[in-house]
Amino acid sequence: MKHVAGLALSLGIALAPSVPHAQEGWPNRAMTFIVPYAAGGYTDLVGRLTARYVEKALGKPVIVDNRAGAGGIVGTQAVAKAAADGYTFCVCSIGAVSIAPFAQKVGYDPMQDLAPVGIVSSIVQAVIVKKDLPVKTMAEFVSYAKSNPGKLNYGSSGAGGLTHYSVELFQVRTGIKAVHIPFKGGGQSTAAVVAGEVDFAFANTTDALPQIESGMVRALAVTSLERSRYFPDLPTVHEAVVPNFIAETWNGIIAPQSTPEPIIRKLSEILLEMADDPEMKAAMRKAGADTVKSTPDQYRAQIQQEMAQWKPLIAEIADKENK
Repeated sequence: MKHVAGLALSLGIALAPSVPHAQEGWPNRAMTFIVPYAAGGYTDLVGRLTARYVEKALGKPVIVDNRAGAGGIVGTQAVAKAAADGYTFCVCSIGAVSIAPFAQKVGYDPMQDLAPVGIVSSIVQAVIVKKDLPVKTMAEFVSYAKSNPGKLNYGSSGAGGLTHYSVELFQVRTGIKAVHIPFKGGGQSTAAVVAGEVDFAFANTTDALPQIESGMVRALAVTSLERSRYFPDLPTVHEAVVPNFIAETWNGIIAPQSTPEPIIRKLSEILLEMADDPEMKAAMRKAGADTVKSTPDQYRAQIQQEMAQWKPLIAEIADKENK
């Protein structure tokens, strides 16, 4: 377990919200934000920034607990099974909530065992390759991969996450075949591309941005429908090789189901104000992410929409793999 104050200080932000302290009785002790990925990646960064903000808003310590494993499933499952008393929350992401339940046994039902509080950030992915891979465009990459079936490998933040299934979907759409190398977090996966241990990754831009800017990896495209303001010169996968290909992720705060509604509502109010905080917005943008305003109902509706979208896609991927 790690306290969050150090990160906020290192980023030079105060994150002093104007939200009044929570209603009397909650919280009366430290809270825990479980981050289902290793330290150093996108979700870890968002979790620590959010924890620091909530800590100041409520006047009680917020501890970040990294529980990496299985593409976010291990940590998400821990929250689903935690006491619904308002002291344990998940800094969740799309993979373990909206995608993985259709691909494998996860030990929880997102709609029955989790209570969405609010999305706090969103981010797109960048397609990155190691520097000595002989490709400079997405078209060249697809052509090279097709000429070397099964010889390329790719990194992800873990099996079952979006950095895994976005590549699986890309393979279905393009007909390429690559070997999956899962890691415990996006930072580790990106570092493996830098080191040349894996050939490519669909990396969250928070993890990839410093490496792209320093020239440690080569970026070929982004996975949003429109070009990213962080990489205006990079084409989208949609415009380059696969029409309508979109892979965007979010981080949001989720509680165990049956967490008292007044607690959900109070924390939601804090997160909504956090989204407009200039220092928080600047900190997110520095990392290549954007803040998001989302109520519990809006968050739940988005998860339901994503599940409806990914369920048939996961079935299609499985069907292709079994042929």
